[in-house]
Amino acid sequence: MLIRSLRRWVQRSAVVVLAVATLCGCTGLGTTPYERPDAATPQQFKNTASSAKAAIVPGWWKGFQDAYLNTLIERSIDGNLDLRIAVARVEEAGAAIGQAQAARLPRLTASGNVTRSGQRNPFTDQFESDSAYGADTQLAWELDTWGKLKKGVNARRAAYRAGEADWRAAYLATVSQVASAYFLVRQLDEQMEIQRRALNTASSILDIYQQQHTEGLVANTEVLRQEAELTSIRRGLLDLQRQRDVGELALATLLGVPAADLDVPEAPLTKSVQDLAIPEGLPADLLRRRPDIVAAEYRVLEAHELVGQAQLARLPSISLTGNTRGGGNLASASLSSFIKSFTFGIGPSVNLPIFDPSVQTRIRSSKASTKTREEEYRRTVLLAFEEVERALINISSRRAQKAELEREVTNLRTVAQQTQRQLQVGLVSQLEVLESERRLLASNQSLLDIHQRLLADTVTLYKAMGGGWDDVIVSAEAL
Repeated sequence: MLIRSLRRWVQRSAVVVLAVATLCGCTGLGTTPYERPDAATPQQFKNTASSAKAAIVPGWWKGFQDAYLNTLIERSIDGNLDLRIAVARVEEAGAAIGQAQAARLPRLTASGNVTRSGQRNPFTDQFESDSAYGADTQLAWELDTWGKLKKGVNARRAAYRAGEADWRAAYLATVSQVASAYFLVRQLDEQMEIQRRALNTASSILDIYQQQHTEGLVANTEVLRQEAELTSIRRGLLDLQRQRDVGELALATLLGVPAADLDVPEAPLTKSVQDLAIPEGLPADLLRRRPDIVAAEYRVLEAHELVGQAQLARLPSISLTGNTRGGGNLASASLSSFIKSFTFGIGPSVNLPIFDPSVQTRIRSSKASTKTREEEYRRTVLLAFEEVERALINISSRRAQKAELEREVTNLRTVAQQTQRQLQVGLVSQLEVLESERRLLASNQSLLDIHQRLLADTVTLYKAMGGGWDDVIVSAEAL
């Protein structure tokens, strides 16, 4: 009997829904398909040859062929606090999906009560009391006739996908920061090694001058000048050690560990880290592969779905409501008495927003939010292309500078060796030796600095081009 009643109710509700929708004349609201916002996209990068085939693979940093760097990056992926925060935000967005889906399900609540009343009987002069109980349940189920609630779920899913892309962006940023910090520490290691060699050379020169002073060949001022040079080199070595300690501290923070738990052994940069090939790809690849661009587009899609939900709020909402009640006297409480007092009701409820200013306000707010997200997407795309082009320009320039410096160092090394031999036989002065050594030291440090910056720019380029993540197509259907 109950099933037949529900069937008739469904048939009548369908007639009511169609009639109301026809009267409203707005059943097509909120169904505009999603389209990616237009953004300025070049056909190719200005400073490199392009290839349609992506050259970046997961774990691309292993191409530097440094096992210790690989270990540091693995530790950072497990312990970096920014990555942990990004993971927590993804989990938070996932919980929000369940909250939105719950709105599409029926809600059933139950309540019960017990009351006790009493009064004095005027005939018997006795105090008489009575107890009664009551129980009832309520059913509320908003039927998602127009897809309004589904769009809310889609918006939450888009936010979840954006959170996943944010995590990938944080992952890339962490890997890049760890690699760059590690290169800086290794650069300081090699600079200290160069400084120690300069210190040994200066000490040898001091020995020569002390011997010549003993033999009366040079004045004491030459010895004092050379001792001052040694003091300057030692001071520079102390400052390099300070910079290395600071760099190691920054590296420990990226790994999510206290500084005391990280002790990076010394090793020269040029011998520890190999050059990495420059990745290739078309500019259009960035729109599908770079995490921050993907996250920005998912947020546009989220706003688009919220606009649709706001527009659908102008349509009637149809709900299924029902309730049951039962109760009786506690003194005669029994199943039969409860059944006799049991009542139920079920039926449709149609809510037509004839005049609701909040609906229009929500639509305007959602559209404004969509426009903001679209502009943020365009800005993200533009900055991404700028970052790629800047990295390519830096790499091209630093490679040219490195080649020039390598030639300069080769020539200055030859000059320093010849000047050193001439000093031993008294053909040149100490000042000439010091000047040649100083120039060689400065050139070696400049060459090392260019090498470190070239490695860091390569890391930046890999990060800017998406860092090995798979292509992602953002669409409402995929939600």
